[in-house]
Amino acid sequence: MADEFEAFRVCIFGTDAEMNRFRKLLVNSVIATDIFDREQSTLRKNRWNVAFSEDSAREDQRVAKNRKATIVIEHLIQASDVSHCMQHWHVYQKWNERLFHEMYDAFLEGRSDKDPSEGWYKGEIWFFDNYIIPLAKKLKNCGVFGVSSDEYLMYATTNRNEWVIKGETIVAEFKEKYSR
Repeated sequence: MADEFEAFRVCIFGTDAEMNRFRKLLVNSVIATDIFDREQSTLRKNRWNVAFSEDSAREDQRVAKNRKATIVIEHLIQASDVSHCMQHWHVYQKWNERLFHEMYDAFLEGRSDKDPSEGWYKGEIWFFDNYIIPLAKKLKNCGVFGVSSDEYLMYATTNRNEWVIKGETIVAEFKEKYSR
């Protein structure tokens, strides 16, 4: 809100009502990155169901359109946070290893009480089944990425299946590599 950004703000919103709408959208987007808050996840799921229900066609079109846009933006923010899981196996593995390394270092340095290697294999399967694949399906259903959505869903499913086969070995390799 500093004076030096006034011209930028005018490009984004011109009225107080537009500013308030932008602020709400921005706050919702930031909150959407907290994927483990059960209450927020339930609210987001309910908003998705309302936005994409047949009942939404019967309400005020402006309200329905804004709700749908808001929930799609929230899901785009979430997808950007975990996009590596919906890309080629090597991209997924690169970022999966980096996250493991970060969390394992925290454990070894005493900044975390939990050894991530103990639940990493099953945790990734759970994450794919309960978050990544459902998110990829929602992105496909809302049509925001067109035919690319098929690719994201395919990569998410393929990565999950490959992890089931190779994940235990990979976690053991990660632990050995970062224990040194």
